[in-house]
Amino acid sequence: MSEAESFKYVGQRTIRPDGFDKVTGRASYGADLALPGMLWGKTLRSPHAHAKILSVDVSAAENHPDVMAVVTFDDFPRLKNESVVAGEGAADILDMARNCLADDKALYHGHAIAAVAARSEKAAKEALALISVEYEVLKPVLSLSEAMDPKAPILHEDMFTSGYENRPEKPSNIATRAEMKMGDVEEGFQAADLIVEREFKTPTAHQGYIEPHACTAKYDESGQSMIWCCTQGHYDVRTSTSKLLGIKLSNLNVIASEIGGGFGGKTVVYQEPVALALSKKSGRPVKMVMDRSEVFIATGPTSATSLRAKVGAKKDGTITAMEGWIAYEAGAFKGSPMMPGLMTMFTPYDCPNVKVEGFDVVLNKSKVAAYRAPGAPQAEFAAEMVVNEIAEKLGIDPIDIRLKNAAKEGTQTIYGPKMPRVGLIECLQAAKESEHYKSAVKEGHGRGLAAGFWFNVGGQSSVSVNLNTDGTGTILEGSPDIGGSRASMQMMAAEVLQISPSLLKPIVANTDSLPYSMTTGGSRTTFATGMAVIEAAENIVAQVKERAAAIWNVTAEQVDYSDGVATNMSGEGRMSLAEVCEIAEKTGGQISASANINAKGAGPSFAVHICDAEVDKETGKVDIRRYTAIQDAGKAIHPSYVEGQLQGGAVQGIGWALNEEYIFNSEGVMENPGFLDYRIPLASDLPMIETVVVEVPNKAHPYGVRGVGESGIIPPLGAVGWAVGDAIGKKVEELPCSPPRILSLIMDN
Repeated sequence: MSEAESFKYVGQRTIRPDGFDKVTGRASYGADLALPGMLWGKTLRSPHAHAKILSVDVSAAENHPDVMAVVTFDDFPRLKNESVVAGEGAADILDMARNCLADDKALYHGHAIAAVAARSEKAAKEALALISVEYEVLKPVLSLSEAMDPKAPILHEDMFTSGYENRPEKPSNIATRAEMKMGDVEEGFQAADLIVEREFKTPTAHQGYIEPHACTAKYDESGQSMIWCCTQGHYDVRTSTSKLLGIKLSNLNVIASEIGGGFGGKTVVYQEPVALALSKKSGRPVKMVMDRSEVFIATGPTSATSLRAKVGAKKDGTITAMEGWIAYEAGAFKGSPMMPGLMTMFTPYDCPNVKVEGFDVVLNKSKVAAYRAPGAPQAEFAAEMVVNEIAEKLGIDPIDIRLKNAAKEGTQTIYGPKMPRVGLIECLQAAKESEHYKSAVKEGHGRGLAAGFWFNVGGQSSVSVNLNTDGTGTILEGSPDIGGSRASMQMMAAEVLQISPSLLKPIVANTDSLPYSMTTGGSRTTFATGMAVIEAAENIVAQVKERAAAIWNVTAEQVDYSDGVATNMSGEGRMSLAEVCEIAEKTGGQISASANINAKGAGPSFAVHICDAEVDKETGKVDIRRYTAIQDAGKAIHPSYVEGQLQGGAVQGIGWALNEEYIFNSEGVMENPGFLDYRIPLASDLPMIETVVVEVPNKAHPYGVRGVGESGIIPPLGAVGWAVGDAIGKKVEELPCSPPRILSLIMDN
């Protein structure tokens, strides 16, 4: 479906400019850098989930003949509570320091205690065994219900719940309580003919990126220090590291390597400040690479949640009131994606009476990080399951009840603004007209449908477009490429310059080469960085007109530029872009342009998914037999990569719904820290994910772009959960739909 404008280059399926290096193995990832004299860094981690650190003796490790440096929390400068940008949100700098290296308490199994740098990996591992740590083991807090109990052990004695009118008198594991509301929900429920209320649970789940965290750091006491790392936001790595170590921003250059997956999980620092501290102490470059178990136990997964959703509707399907309650696990330090969850829970619906309440709760697990549409999949899972049940009890088609109540242009959102023009209705119509939805549900199968919403963000982006004397050029962008953004930038610049995309080489620049750019996340890059590319390219066109006008002795207004050619409209004369560049030295020097913007108007994105699932009634095993993802892209700059985003989000959401969860023992030790036991979907587990790209242009972008990276992971939890329940005739209230849990539901009479 498309009503978006047609373009010459935008919308093509070009070969991605970084593709050849990646498929041939030439691309350089986080662990690929080796520097002369480089040392290996390793981290000592807590075996306990909750313990006071009484003493740390590193003297024996320091005396190891191959050890060049050992660092602990005391090697960080004295830090004050200060909020800094950290990936897709903000973080307290002191909490960040205490997560990189523990201070007075170990707050989760795997919490970093100390780090060493040695001449070899073997020596570094030997040195870890020489560090003596004396602990006073404390009772771990491992569940939301336990953490929120007033009698629970307290993780942080200085934490008092914010969000209440009066400051509580006692410390708590609830960091923040928040509420959003509009209208009168009690009045709305009184007007309803049917009310459904259910409680749900979702598990801790990891992003599942294949490349472990890796970095190499080189400290320079008299000049510029360097960090090379796999990250979604190297400018924020620079900011965090500079504050943690007391280094001026101008004295630290961060280079983003290629990234082997991130999905929000590579937006915060773990090893980078530690590696640079080791380099400073040793006087040598230091490389640190996590193994798979470290990734699972010591980096940020997404929050487990406890949720309640209550929806009221009239007999004709009109929704009159919606109410939600959500508690999010933050891990060891405050800062779960609670607020985005509250913002998105019921936003696919145009309902006048809505209230949501949320809690950000700390407990003895690793600090959570962003994961595609942070907080939204959990919140909207509960909402979509209850809306499906409302439709079922009223005998209304699940698409029809959504069409009747769909958010549209002018709908008031709970978080403030009214909706601009959006494509939810078009997505629902596409779902209803799809061959999948029109097909009969096979015997023994179940079908589920769910919608999803993500608000998308814009933010700061910087680019530079530089043309060469032969008419080719480079596009320097400050946004790491995690989903094909190089190709998108190339195509948008080509559209403005009206030259082949192959003539433009996109490059992810280091932090010294461009002004600040926000992290690649929030579905912002093609939208925001794309706007910067378009602005810079338009500046180039203006310069080309001026240069050609100077040669022809006319004004720039008398020069037309189209199809890569400048034409003198007042007389004879035509010059291609390459010809103007070739003689640029005679008209003022080589042609280049920069753009540094803070993009506004990121268009909200909606998705609708359909899932057919089959359940083995004897084992509880679930197989996805057919799956369709439908989403509004505004304008698909590169349709293949948009389809890939839709498919990737669906697969991750399906894994979350079916198999993925952290398993902890009673001591808070994760028991499945590896891909053998933490089961992410394989290609052989799934059918081809069918996609439908809807294009309802975002008026705030020159080409109509609205980000597509996140909405696609939201509907699978509800679509899969409902399909499984439909297949077995029971209501699913807890994810994942693992065989033991589903078998238990089947056997529960």
